[in-house]
Amino acid sequence: MAIETFERREIKFLLSGEQYRSLKEFLPEYMESDPYCKDDKTYGIYNVYYDTDNDDLIRQSIEKPYYKEKVRLRSYMSPASCEDKVFLEIKKKIGGIVNKRRVAMTLEEAIRYTKLGVHPPDNGKYLRQQVLKELDVLFDRYSLYPKQYISYERAAYFGKNDRQFRLTFDRNITARRYDLTLEKESYGEQLIPDGYRLMEVKISDSMPVWLAEQLAALKIYKISFSKYGTAYKNEILRNLTKRSILSYV
Repeated sequence: MAIETFERREIKFLLSGEQYRSLKEFLPEYMESDPYCKDDKTYGIYNVYYDTDNDDLIRQSIEKPYYKEKVRLRSYMSPASCEDKVFLEIKKKIGGIVNKRRVAMTLEEAIRYTKLGVHPPDNGKYLRQQVLKELDVLFDRYSLYPKQYISYERAAYFGKNDRQFRLTFDRNITARRYDLTLEKESYGEQLIPDGYRLMEVKISDSMPVWLAEQLAALKIYKISFSKYGTAYKNEILRNLTKRSILSYV
């Protein structure tokens, strides 16, 4: 079973279709497509986020604290079967620096772990066991269970001269607060307008000059956007609207 660790800054931008096409023209000179994104292909990312009964993790995250954390189960296929590989992830943000650790297992093993606390088979790797121990603490501390489904299609690029520099473009960002399983297909509400892309600049140092110049020329500006946070706020607004309507009935 594989384990991966990431630490970087993530800067987000919302691009119209026209802005995306214009920026994309400059990418071949500086960037290489992810192996799964050759010939303008995209790949799917499917997530179930875990939270408390009162949504404490996402509520704290929305307040933009210095430290915040999320737990999610991720698959790269939909619908996923019990034997498919998935990743149970811890994502933390500390002072603007994103740290992500994840451990791979089958979906069946992930369900047994998240519901019953049963660890998947030990492969002897120290780092993997450390991540599982941290997950144990989070699930015990918060009594976590599935609260949000989010999926999207992604096009990804790597810097030719710096493989740690990445650009990702997400579209069809889909969310739902029910059927919270990776065993069901992706469907739900859309979180950004049709044709738009959420771009993330993932860097360990400073943004390349060429990219900063193109963003300024195309009037593409940084935004604060959380997929899970946006989905949660949309749900709160819907509930408030329902209550307001019922109060007049």
